[in-house]
Amino acid sequence: MASKAKSRWADDEADAALDAKLKKEKEEKKRLKAEKARKLEAERQAREAAAASAAAQQEGDSANGPPAKRRRISPERETAQATGGPNAASNPPKLLRFEGGAFGRCRSVENYDKLNDIEEGAYGWVSRAKETATGKVVALKRLKIDPKDRGGLPVTGLREIQILKDCAHRNVVRLQEVVVGDDTSKIENIFLVLEFLEHDLKSILEDMPEPFLASEVKTLLQQLALGVAYLHDNWILHRDLKTSNLLLNNRGQLKIADFGMARYVGDPPPKLTQLVVTLWYRAPELLLGATRYGAAIDMWSVGCIFGELLTREPLLQGRNEVDELTKIFELCGIPTDESWPAFRRLPNARGLRLPSGSNSAALAGSVIRTKFPLLTAAGAGLLGSLLALDPDRRPTAREMLAHEYFRQDPKPKQEAMFPTFPSKAGQERRRRRETPNAPARGQQAADLGAVDFSGIFSGRDREERGGGFSLRMV
Repeated sequence: MASKAKSRWADDEADAALDAKLKKEKEEKKRLKAEKARKLEAERQAREAAAASAAAQQEGDSANGPPAKRRRISPERETAQATGGPNAASNPPKLLRFEGGAFGRCRSVENYDKLNDIEEGAYGWVSRAKETATGKVVALKRLKIDPKDRGGLPVTGLREIQILKDCAHRNVVRLQEVVVGDDTSKIENIFLVLEFLEHDLKSILEDMPEPFLASEVKTLLQQLALGVAYLHDNWILHRDLKTSNLLLNNRGQLKIADFGMARYVGDPPPKLTQLVVTLWYRAPELLLGATRYGAAIDMWSVGCIFGELLTREPLLQGRNEVDELTKIFELCGIPTDESWPAFRRLPNARGLRLPSGSNSAALAGSVIRTKFPLLTAAGAGLLGSLLALDPDRRPTAREMLAHEYFRQDPKPKQEAMFPTFPSKAGQERRRRRETPNAPARGQQAADLGAVDFSGIFSGRDREERGGGFSLRMV
């Protein structure tokens, strides 16, 4: 019987030698790893023992007497002094130096020289100043703090500092640092150092002999929409957009400023106060007592600024909340269930008495196209959508940037070609006519009560009204 043939897959002597070699290498690696671990553990124990010995010695020294003088550890200087070389006194020791981070106490306001006052706002005083070290001109804003308020720094100031530190956009004013007065015991001596821009849009509009050109209006609106879009993308509501809070430099660049009313929000937005936004730029849902709102209130203010750029004066100049609501309904029409389905659920809307019957249909339409006859159809459409009574129908800032109005001729003017103006901020205190400010901290909301709209037109058509209408409290 023939013997069984050997398999060609059977291990031979070479395979056995290779297995032994691999096994030996694996054991050597394990031994080196264990030895390394033992060394690390021994070093750790030595360090702990040395630290404990040093601590015990320090306690003994402090108990027995003053600590010993620290030994010099600069070898170069010790060698030079020992040898008496010529560079013994002139060559200081070479030390490692590390740049410190941006932390620690705030710098003093004395590093800046005040040049002139610019204006006083609802939440602070603004001055033009120059940094003594660099000669750079800045805007110095002193936070307005009531000395009687024992709550410390108001939440509006904290929010403004936080939001400005977080923002980095070419159309948002930049915060350089926060400085304090020498008397740090007084909390009111807190100043924001902001970049200085030569103009604010309101002063320019008041002094211009002619309105902005259509291409210039588009440039300003584009930059405003870019800045607002950046804020809304980062969950920030400005809540006080108006022309006096829009700054312009001599290179045609617009920046949003004054974040005293701004705050972070979420989705869905939390319950908020309706006492925000300067009266002439306040959305109708705020006037009717809405406590849950979002980016649409800023877009209403953008619409008011759009109209102001065209007419050179505020679009809706109400004397109080009731008069402001009157002027809004006069321009945008009486709200209906079709134009604003949810307005009846707002707190202050429950007592409104609106026209009924055929008179109601005649008053429901907007007269924006009639008020701005020189505006193109696309421009009137954009303005009408921004001033829509229903906040859900207003475009977002991103949607505004994609609107056909900005693609039509004339195209937006390049910033480098923008006209320049004399700077009031750089020379003298601004003198402007009285305008309302944003609601002050702690102010109470106005109660509209029952407002009667039923007899405001006496049956006449809107074009025949002439002087407009007013609300009557009942």
